Amino acid sequence: MGEVFNWQLGRKMRYPYPEHHPRWQFAFVFNINRCINCQTCTMACKSTWTFSEGQEHMWWNNVETKPFGGYPHNWDSKLLGMLEAANPKGQVWEVNDQKITPQAPYGTFKGMTVFEAAGSTPSSDGAREALGYLPDEKDWEAPNIHEETAVGKAWKGTDFGSSVQLPEHKVWYFYLARLCNHCSYPACLAECPRQAIYKRPEDGIVLIDQSRCRGYQRCVEACPYKKSIYRPSTGTSEKCIGCYPRVEGKDPLISPNGEPCETRCMSACPGKIRLQGLVEIDENGQWKEDPTNPLYYLIRERRIALPIYPQFGTEPNGFYIPPRWVPRPYLEQMFGPGVQHAIEQYSCPDRELLSVLQLFRTTRQIIFHFEITKGPKVAEIEVLMPGGGKKVQEIYNDTIVGYNKFGKEVTRITTEEPTFERDANIHVNSI
Repeated sequence: MGEVFNWQLGRKMRYPYPEHHPRWQFAFVFNINRCINCQTCTMACKSTWTFSEGQEHMWWNNVETKPFGGYPHNWDSKLLGMLEAANPKGQVWEVNDQKITPQAPYGTFKGMTVFEAAGSTPSSDGAREALGYLPDEKDWEAPNIHEETAVGKAWKGTDFGSSVQLPEHKVWYFYLARLCNHCSYPACLAECPRQAIYKRPEDGIVLIDQSRCRGYQRCVEACPYKKSIYRPSTGTSEKCIGCYPRVEGKDPLISPNGEPCETRCMSACPGKIRLQGLVEIDENGQWKEDPTNPLYYLIRERRIALPIYPQFGTEPNGFYIPPRWVPRPYLEQMFGPGVQHAIEQYSCPDRELLSVLQLFRTTRQIIFHFEITKGPKVAEIEVLMPGGGKKVQEIYNDTIVGYNKFGKEVTRITTEEPTFERDANIHVNSI
């Protein structure tokens, strides 16, 4: 067992393989504040990749209602309980604002990762590289269990209506869209005895070589997010493939000139909650500094998008803008100690951040770079901040332009959405 550096934890950690990174890394940002739980992303993936015999229970992309929902059922609470049992009261973060650096943007995690906790938990069939569990058959039933089930008390006496007041609702739930995080240190890869799982050097997408897989389900057991799934009809495990033909620019219909495009689930999102792309990795295995890449800007530059369960230690490449209305302790458990900073920025974004937030789902081509042209001031809005105070947000009608891999403009959008009035003499139904 060697050591690798995990920037999301702010420290080195144990991992069975030495440092080895792709040239580019597939990554994505989901804005939970916008998700409407329409499941369009889920069905786009299902109808493309998992509609065959033996895949009935496979949902490579799913949207679950937190805090009670999950697929497989209780996937996160079970593992959190196992980690706490392995390291009682030790799963904590050390956060010092003076020590926040690009190498430790959220502080330092002092607890055990799934790799470090594996040795403390006995197994009946040999040593494990990652702590995990194998879901029961019933856990794979009902992918939408507890959908839109809220937690909390609605009101007491004259407290009517306060349950839905910002900054934290007393009654709450939120939608969590999930797919494989294509982790930098995949637990599924670490655990596979056949070395059937690998990361593609060109984009970091994690795949399972079906010719090598023998269906031992060690990957299913080890993946903290339970996105590796066993298929009984073939006796092998399968998982999200990141729609790599689209990412490669190999789809002849949408990429006639080889332009990398977003995955099916990303492209289908009507709520515009998704932004997917590629970030460049330097020779040290770190994200190459590039504040004009929208993913780098949101994740590393502004720290408004956070990794999901970073304490698991896999360095996931799926990031989320946390929902404003959810109690902070719950969000900090899920996204780490950067929650307050992220929500403060999202609640009252400055003009540059507001412009970048407009890029979500404006094109199905992957945006590699953006530039902003400043426009006139159009509004001032009083905003309720997470701490309970108020702040005036100044809004400017800036224009942001997104460019693809080849430097070609693929989207242009203004902060203020343009409106068009139809001529009533031509269009009879105009008001």
